[in-house]
Amino acid sequence: MKKTINRKTYNTETATAIAGRSASLPRSDFGHWEATLYRTAKGAYFLHGKGGATSEYADHIGHLRRGGADIIPKTGAEALAWCEEHECQDAIDTHFAALIEDA
Repeated sequence: MKKTINRKTYNTETATAIAGRSASLPRSDFGHWEATLYRTAKGAYFLHGKGGATSEYADHIGHLRRGGADIIPKTGAEALAWCEEHECQDAIDTHFAALIEDA
């Protein structure tokens, strides 16, 4: 998927996937979703997600909803927070080590 937001183009074909997660629901469930965090060659982060009609990635057509997909730009801090929320420890260790300190 490719999308231009605020004069910046985000492209899943040219960026590097660094982490991914999905809902523990069957794909046929309207709430099913899957998302992948990407990093561009210039260091920008974005989330590519897709899901069913009741997921956060649903398309809205008037009062109707259907499955859809979207690209959401993320700052470095937002990308790290997403990785923490979804327990993507390998991505944290690899891409955000400079932002992490031992307890």
